[in-house]
Amino acid sequence: MATDQAQEAADTETYEQFEERVKRIANVSNASGVLQWDQEVVMPDEGTPARAQQLSTLSSISHELLTADETGELLEALESSELDDEQAAVVREVRRRYDRETSVPGELVAEISETTANAHPVWKRAKENDDFETFAPVLEDLVELKREYAEHIDPDADPYDVLFADYEPYIDLETAERVLERLRDELVALIEAIDDGADLETDAFAGEFDDDGQEALARDVLDSLGYDWDRGRLDTAPHPFSSGTQFDARVTTRFEEDDLLGSITSTIHEFGHANYTLGLPDDGYGTPLGEARDLSVHESQSRLWENHVGRSRPFWEQFLPIARDRFPALEDVTPEEAYEAANQVYDDNLIRTEADELTYHLHIVIRFEIERDLIRGDLEVSDVPEVWNDKYEEYLGVRPETDAEGCLQDIHWSHGSFGYFPTYSLGSVLAAQLYAAAEDELGDLEDDIRNGDFDELNGWLRENVHQHGKRYTTQELIERATGEELTAAYFLEYVDEKYGELYGLEEY
Repeated sequence: MATDQAQEAADTETYEQFEERVKRIANVSNASGVLQWDQEVVMPDEGTPARAQQLSTLSSISHELLTADETGELLEALESSELDDEQAAVVREVRRRYDRETSVPGELVAEISETTANAHPVWKRAKENDDFETFAPVLEDLVELKREYAEHIDPDADPYDVLFADYEPYIDLETAERVLERLRDELVALIEAIDDGADLETDAFAGEFDDDGQEALARDVLDSLGYDWDRGRLDTAPHPFSSGTQFDARVTTRFEEDDLLGSITSTIHEFGHANYTLGLPDDGYGTPLGEARDLSVHESQSRLWENHVGRSRPFWEQFLPIARDRFPALEDVTPEEAYEAANQVYDDNLIRTEADELTYHLHIVIRFEIERDLIRGDLEVSDVPEVWNDKYEEYLGVRPETDAEGCLQDIHWSHGSFGYFPTYSLGSVLAAQLYAAAEDELGDLEDDIRNGDFDELNGWLRENVHQHGKRYTTQELIERATGEELTAAYFLEYVDEKYGELYGLEEY
């Protein structure tokens, strides 16, 4: 008995040492996140050289802490210890990161961090000047660096598969490809039917809307949804994003004077991300138990709020009067007209972030196919603009006239984020599956949305998704929340019913 107690005490001490180290690593990473937020939101234009070095240094420190011999020794000791389920989950997640990062030289990690920090302003200028050739050398460097990174982790694997696992470690690439192919095949038929369907009200939000009014309305949106201002803030960025921790989850959006609807949906989307982050358990901060379960789940939260709530008929019945108070020019717009405008399908839209709920996934397919071919060496960087334009013409029937509207429109490649794009579609699929499961348990949520009461829906998400952090793998989390593995069936059923009714499609 004494021996058992002594071993238990030793295991407890080992785990405490391990957790302290994990929290140090997390704090360095979270500090980097604040600097990255600052770079994209408020940093002066000439701040990049110093910021690149700062981020590179923090990246190196985080890498060194994680890959140090002490971390490996603690992991090895804990794997033969008696751990509870939560402790075992923390060890599992850190072990996975440790195994991957010990495969990658620290110098390469630092080089990737510095290159991506310097790439951001180059991409920004290239996009502003419609000059892909300016960005091409940086993109070539990033592709080569990420190939090298993937080779260090698993020299025998498809390098794109390795990179995809950085963003979605527990859904394999084959599953992602299967989902994307099913969406592409089935949505094309629906979109073609819509082309021949009824006309919708498309000019409900036509006009000019000043930035100050749009910012006030964005704050109204966040108030309506229940955003916690004591742990968040709203700012603007060229490419909206959300970042932070459960104690500080910030939202950014953007305003264009002729696109009020875009700022509303963008704000709701980023609220979904921040709301997930804020729902993570406070006592899990600094460990995987207080971190989001990777990008597909994160995107499911933004898509659920943006599409299943923010593009719904009852939402516009509730929110339109608030919008009218800010912009009296909307006085004659009806909730039905607002609903139709929010769900208009534009098959000729070149911009992913402005795409409708259906054609959006074809934008993702294009990016996925191009970046996969880049990483595999089947496509040269110099050929990206032409291939991009050809795919847009093939899949969407439109051809970009400029690279700013084409292959330079997204920020992701300047971050070195190859493998990220599939998670957008996986997230939309999961959003529909989660929303269906919530309604199965709570009943029809339309009245709640119509009354601006989101407590039940948010409570269900907190209980079934947010509070678990990374305790479960992605597939385990999905099965616990919905009773099924990830499936595209709920998303396709949802869009068939919604758009069939909107456009008067008999076969849907």
